[in-house]
Amino acid sequence: MIDVENGSLTFELVSRRYGSASTVVTTNRPFSEWHEVFPNAACVVSLVDRLVHRAEVIAIEGESYRVKEARERAEQRASRRSSARAEKKS
Repeated sequence: MIDVENGSLTFELVSRRYGSASTVVTTNRPFSEWHEVFPNAACVVSLVDRLVHRAEVIAIEGESYRVKEARERAEQRASRRSSARAEKKS
Protein backbone atom coordinates (compact mmCIF):
# COMPACT_ATOMS: atom_id res chain seq x y z
CA MET A 1 0.00 0.00 0.00
CA ILE A 2 1.19 3.52 -0.79
CA ASP A 3 1.04 5.92 2.12
CA VAL A 4 -1.11 9.05 1.86
CA GLU A 5 1.84 11.33 1.09
CA ASN A 6 3.13 9.19 -1.79
CA GLY A 7 -0.39 8.74 -3.11
CA SER A 8 -0.81 12.52 -3.11
CA LEU A 9 2.52 12.95 -4.91
CA THR A 10 1.47 10.45 -7.58
CA PHE A 11 -1.83 12.28 -8.02
CA GLU A 12 0.02 15.63 -8.24
CA LEU A 13 2.41 14.28 -10.88
CA VAL A 14 -0.41 12.94 -13.05
CA SER A 15 -2.45 16.14 -12.57
CA ARG A 16 0.43 18.36 -13.66
CA ARG A 17 1.08 16.27 -16.75
CA TYR A 18 -2.64 15.92 -17.58
CA GLY A 19 -3.41 17.47 -20.96
CA SER A 20 0.15 18.62 -21.59
CA ALA A 21 2.38 15.54 -21.69
CA SER A 22 2.16 11.81 -22.24
CA THR A 23 2.35 9.53 -19.25
CA VAL A 24 2.93 5.78 -19.32
CA VAL A 25 1.82 3.77 -16.32
CA THR A 26 2.39 0.07 -15.88
CA THR A 27 0.72 -1.97 -13.17
CA ASN A 28 -0.14 -5.52 -12.32
CA ARG A 29 -3.47 -4.49 -10.80
CA PRO A 30 -6.71 -3.57 -12.55
CA PHE A 31 -8.19 -0.13 -11.85
CA SER A 32 -10.84 -1.78 -9.68
CA GLU A 33 -8.11 -2.70 -7.15
CA TRP A 34 -6.36 0.69 -7.01
CA HIS A 35 -8.30 1.61 -3.85
CA GLU A 36 -6.24 -1.09 -2.12
CA VAL A 37 -3.00 0.67 -3.15
CA PHE A 38 -3.99 4.31 -2.77
CA PRO A 39 -5.57 5.06 0.61
CA ASN A 40 -7.60 8.10 -0.49
CA ALA A 41 -10.70 6.96 -2.40
CA ALA A 42 -11.43 10.38 -3.92
CA CYS A 43 -7.85 10.57 -5.12
CA VAL A 44 -8.16 7.17 -6.83
CA VAL A 45 -11.26 8.17 -8.76
CA SER A 46 -9.66 11.42 -9.95
CA LEU A 47 -6.35 9.73 -10.73
CA VAL A 48 -7.96 7.00 -12.85
CA ASP A 49 -10.17 9.60 -14.52
CA ARG A 50 -7.16 11.67 -15.59
CA LEU A 51 -5.19 8.63 -16.70
CA VAL A 52 -7.88 7.10 -18.91
CA HIS A 53 -9.26 10.32 -20.42
CA ARG A 54 -8.10 10.28 -24.05
CA ALA A 55 -5.89 7.29 -23.25
CA GLU A 56 -5.13 4.01 -24.87
CA VAL A 57 -5.36 1.29 -22.25
CA ILE A 58 -3.54 -1.86 -23.26
CA ALA A 59 -4.36 -4.90 -21.15
CA ILE A 60 -1.80 -7.64 -21.53
CA GLU A 61 -3.14 -11.04 -20.64
CA GLY A 62 -0.95 -13.99 -19.85
CA GLU A 63 1.79 -15.15 -17.60
CA SER A 64 4.47 -12.74 -16.47
CA TYR A 65 7.82 -13.47 -18.08
CA ARG A 66 9.47 -12.96 -14.68
CA VAL A 67 7.26 -15.61 -13.10
CA LYS A 68 7.89 -17.93 -16.05
CA GLU A 69 11.68 -17.48 -15.82
CA ALA A 70 11.64 -17.96 -12.03
CA ARG A 71 9.67 -21.20 -12.44
CA GLU A 72 12.10 -22.43 -15.10
CA ARG A 73 15.12 -21.65 -12.86
CA ALA A 74 13.48 -23.48 -9.95
CA GLU A 75 12.83 -26.50 -12.16
CA GLN A 76 16.46 -26.49 -13.35
CA ARG A 77 17.74 -26.33 -9.77
CA ALA A 78 15.45 -29.18 -8.75
CA SER A 79 16.62 -31.23 -11.72
CA ARG A 80 20.29 -30.61 -10.82
CA ARG A 81 19.63 -31.61 -7.20
CA SER A 82 17.90 -34.81 -8.33
CA SER A 83 20.81 -35.63 -10.63
CA ALA A 84 23.34 -34.97 -7.85
CA ARG A 85 21.40 -37.24 -5.46
CA ALA A 86 21.25 -40.01 -8.07
CA GLU A 87 25.02 -39.76 -8.65
CA LYS A 88 25.73 -39.99 -4.89
CA LYS A 89 23.64 -43.17 -4.64
CA SER A 90 25.55 -44.79 -7.52
